[in-house]
Amino acid sequence: MDLLGFTITKIRELIEKKTISEKEVNEYFLKRIKKYNPVLNAFVTVVDNNAKGIPLAVKDNYCTKGVRTTASSKVLDDFIPPYESTVTDRLTKKGFSIIAKANMDAWAHGASTATSDYGVTKNPWDLSRYPGGSSGGSAASVSSYLVPGAIGSDTGGSIRHPASWCGIIGLKSTYGRVSRYGLIAMGSSFDSPGPMTLSVEDNALLLRHIAGKDKFDATSSAENVSDYLREMKIARKLVVGIAESYLEGVDEQIKGRFNEVVEIISKMGHTVKKVDLLSPKYSISVYTILQRAEVSSNLARFDGVRYGNDRSHFGAEAKRRIMLGTYTLSHGYYDAFYKRAQKARTLIKNNFIKVFEDVDLIIGPNVPVTALKIGDFEKYPFYGELMDQLNEPANVSGIPSLSIPIGLNSEGLPLSMQIMGSYFNESTIYNLAYQLEKETDFFGVVKKGISNYKD
Repeated sequence: MDLLGFTITKIRELIEKKTISEKEVNEYFLKRIKKYNPVLNAFVTVVDNNAKGIPLAVKDNYCTKGVRTTASSKVLDDFIPPYESTVTDRLTKKGFSIIAKANMDAWAHGASTATSDYGVTKNPWDLSRYPGGSSGGSAASVSSYLVPGAIGSDTGGSIRHPASWCGIIGLKSTYGRVSRYGLIAMGSSFDSPGPMTLSVEDNALLLRHIAGKDKFDATSSAENVSDYLREMKIARKLVVGIAESYLEGVDEQIKGRFNEVVEIISKMGHTVKKVDLLSPKYSISVYTILQRAEVSSNLARFDGVRYGNDRSHFGAEAKRRIMLGTYTLSHGYYDAFYKRAQKARTLIKNNFIKVFEDVDLIIGPNVPVTALKIGDFEKYPFYGELMDQLNEPANVSGIPSLSIPIGLNSEGLPLSMQIMGSYFNESTIYNLAYQLEKETDFFGVVKKGISNYKD
């Protein structure tokens, strides 16, 4: 049976009706992986063990018991975790199987997947371009339908950015909404696990399964997990905010299509109003300082004694971040950099809280340009921050944000926008996204991406 383009929801329905078996589903995707992964380099490890359940890919920074987990760094080249991450454990208990570990920027340091020690992942829309990062392998594998869904992690845009460049749906969950236990830490106060899918319904389904308090993660929230699938289908008229500061410096084609979507939202009966948000440039500064500090702390444990290979195997990007983070935490600079950044972070959080008193959601572009050519990464000393400048405010503040496709540019590359909500309000984000999906079919982007990889 040809499953091409079937969502997770549809595949589950077919399995329940016994139209197809779990074994046949896994064999179908393994066949596609064998054909297309050598071209895309989306996966570091493929798990072919006759697993039962609907197959998913997970970013290779989630520990999977008995399955190699590298974080795309040769430091962990032969690391086999003795325990399971909470995210993957919850998914397998809900009828999913982990068919592959997805390529990523090493240690999640980057926005291109070019810093992977296992080679760059190619963008399925144009093999000469980056897929975005750091969850580039996850995004590319969903866009090309090597899997019907995947899990990424978003520290400064690492789900939404590749979701944008690969033309799929990707959620950065509220910080603490999903347990980080078993996720190899990059920036501990920023890291947010989330799903990457072909439909809003699938995204809501996966979040429902992985969200909730976890006894192994003290930062996970006890906040009630909403019935996202039910609540997203309730007819609602929303107040949607737009910040002019999020449109500055954005590619004209992205801006033009975004403005068209704003008109569509208005015609659907929603109220659109301008809001006053702090410029994203402040979040860039805060994120750069605090994230580097946390990186230097988190990577200190990888010394070659307890895990894998020694520190000489760290790549250039990891070394840069360790040095900058150590500098900002050093005596004489802590107050000048780290402490001031924490104060600015509080101001950014309070700004969002105030704005959400007047609107239900905030929308805007989430990447300033479309997918760049492979090799462009080397031209920018702070490439990741430049590419994720519109994504980082959500990470700095901890709010949820969803990237959705909104069309193609003149070169046939995906365009996107993000929908931001208040803390633990993923339901309202999904509500608007679901309405837009029904109204526009995301301008055919998701279907076009899949059709590029017909058997």
